[in-house]
Order: sequence, then structure tokens, then C-alpha cells
Amino acid sequence: MRNARRTAQAAALLVAALGWRTAASATESAKPDPRSDQPLVQLALLLDTSNSMDGMIAQAKTQLWKLVNEFARSKRAGKTPRVEVALYEYGNDGLPASSGHIRQVAPLTTDLDLISEKLFSLRTNGGSEYCGQVIGVAAGELAWSPRSALKVIFIAGNEPFTQGPVNYRDAVKQAIGKGIIVNTVFCGNEREGIATGWRDGALLADGRYTFIDSSRQVAAVVAPQDAELARLNQELNSTYVGYGAKGKQAKARQAMQDKNAEGAGQGAAVQRAMAKSSSNYRNDDWDLVDAARSGAAAPAAMAVDELPAEMQGMDGKQREEYVQKLSSKRSEIQTKMQKLEAERRAQVAGEEKKRAASGEATMDKAMLDAIHEQGAKADFKF
Repeated sequence: MRNARRTAQAAALLVAALGWRTAASATESAKPDPRSDQPLVQLALLLDTSNSMDGMIAQAKTQLWKLVNEFARSKRAGKTPRVEVALYEYGNDGLPASSGHIRQVAPLTTDLDLISEKLFSLRTNGGSEYCGQVIGVAAGELAWSPRSALKVIFIAGNEPFTQGPVNYRDAVKQAIGKGIIVNTVFCGNEREGIATGWRDGALLADGRYTFIDSSRQVAAVVAPQDAELARLNQELNSTYVGYGAKGKQAKARQAMQDKNAEGAGQGAAVQRAMAKSSSNYRNDDWDLVDAARSGAAAPAAMAVDELPAEMQGMDGKQREEYVQKLSSKRSEIQTKMQKLEAERRAQVAGEEKKRAASGEATMDKAMLDAIHEQGAKADFKF
């Protein structure tokens, strides 16, 4: 009799949960996607990982977050854009010759921790650098938006742009046909880059040609706010709740990318912390707070085994209250971080202006200069 009663109770709970989930799903499907009219920025980084490119890759690792922050502070029609980033490596003899020594490391994604993880995993070897082929591959296989968006490729390397079986002029035309701007970053002196086709590749694609010193370290500007930003960043991590199959792994990756940024130096940890306070750092697919905010998941209706250990003994109401409390705490921390970021920018503006005027030839400057110019043409206000 007791077992029958328990079975009936369990069935009733299941029916209630399913009914709640169905109602919630119907409500969510009736809601317009809040991101459907959000401005979109799509960036593909094509990095030469041949033997001589360690310095350039180190610059890319440390300056990714600075690029994201620039868009987090920008607006188009009064709205902050959503940023998607993709990553390719080319010119690495450890990759199959049949693929042109090219590998898609990450597709276009808003998962910035994934991009950071992949950047830090890159290793140099070889190689045979086929610029035309990697541009053609990226233009052809990435999920470029058909709607109005700022779509940009940055390709960086140090060998002639003309190498390989695909004519770079044809690849660039393919990109332009999809509304993709191609910017070229030559790791060497200006004349050599011009002589080997890097400038021509950019000009054909409405892009910008830049030459950089890939062995140069980007000097960090230290500010009084940095220590507090680092502390708040750790506090921010405590508001993330991993759920589902990838929750635990993704939360561990978040912590690892903090460590990677700290170890990389050159201000990377501060830039990453500031990026995590912005709307572009969203993790709906593994963090229950972001998922609840966007409607991607409903804590009260989730199966117990999808929840983290600390939530598995909670009923539906307790789950909702727990997630809401963390959501409020996160908003409070991010507001503090954003205020500190604004103070920090005012503090270091003079020093950064001096460095910009000195013409430092680094990866971040090459990308930011291009983004400002091309973003302004697409009605972005920085």
C-alpha cells in the first residue's frame, strides 16, 4: 500500500513537472528572441602556427579580451553587439597536407572561454603557409550571418601571401561576396609584406594591411583598480552554477582560463576580468544563472541529475530562489566591476594615448585600429 502511494505521488509530481515544463516551453516559444535585433559582430582569427610564430600567438592570447572589451563598450543604434569569434590555425606541418595544413580550431561562437582555451593550446610546427586556402576555407565553412552584421577576418603570418594551391585573389573575392572584410597582419617589416602580397590581399577585400613586430611583448598599463578587479573576478566565479552534461567541465575551464590569463601577463588577467563583467560573457549552455535569465533552462522543471550536487535536494521553489539569489549577486558584482573599469580607463587613458602615438606595432593595435575604422563605417560608436 505504501509503495503504491509513493508511486502515485511520484507520478503526480512528474505530471506536474511536465505540465510546468510544457507551459514554460509554450511561453518561451511565444517570446521573441531578445537577441534577434541585437547588432552582431563576427570575427575569424586565422593564425599562422609555423615555427617562427610563437611571439604572434602569445600576443593573440593576451589581447583577445581587449578586443572583446572594445565591442562591449560599443553601440549600434543604442544597442551593445553580440560578439562571435572563430579560430583557425594554418601553416602547421603537424596538420594533414590533404587539408592544406589548415584546421578549424573553433567555429563562430560566443563561448569566449572556449576560444581562450583553444588559443592557449596552439603549438607551432613547420610549415607550409597557404593564405589563400585558409581564407577560402574560413569564408566557405563558417556560419556567417546572412543578415546585416560586421563580418571580419584577421589573417596573421610571415610568409608570402601567394603560397599554396588557391589564388588569394579568388579567396578574397569569395569573402567579399559574403560581406566579409579581410584584414592582413604581416609579422615583419612593411616593405616585405607589400612585396609578398599581404597589402594587396587586404586592399582587394576592403580591409586593412598592418605589419607588426611579432617578437615584441605588449607592455601592460598597471592601474590602482587592478587588484580590486582581480578580487571581484574571483567573487564573480562563485555565482556560476554548472548544469547538465557540460556544466562541471565548463566551470573548470572558466577557472583554468583565469589562470592562463594570469600566467600570460601583459595585462591579460585584468582585460579578461573586465570582459567577464560585460553582456558578451554569456554561458547559457552550462551556467544555470545565465540559462534562467535567457529562458534556455528552467531550474524548477529540470531533472535532478541535470543539477549540481548542491541543488539536488531542493524543491522547485528553492531552486528558483537559489538561482535568483546568485543572479542578483552577479549583477551587483558586475556593476561594481563596470564602475571600476570606467575609472580605470580614465586613469590609463593618457598612457595608452602616448603608446598609440608611438606607433607600437603589436597584434592588439593592428586589430583595434582596423575594428575602429571598419566598425565606424558599419555605424558602431566606440
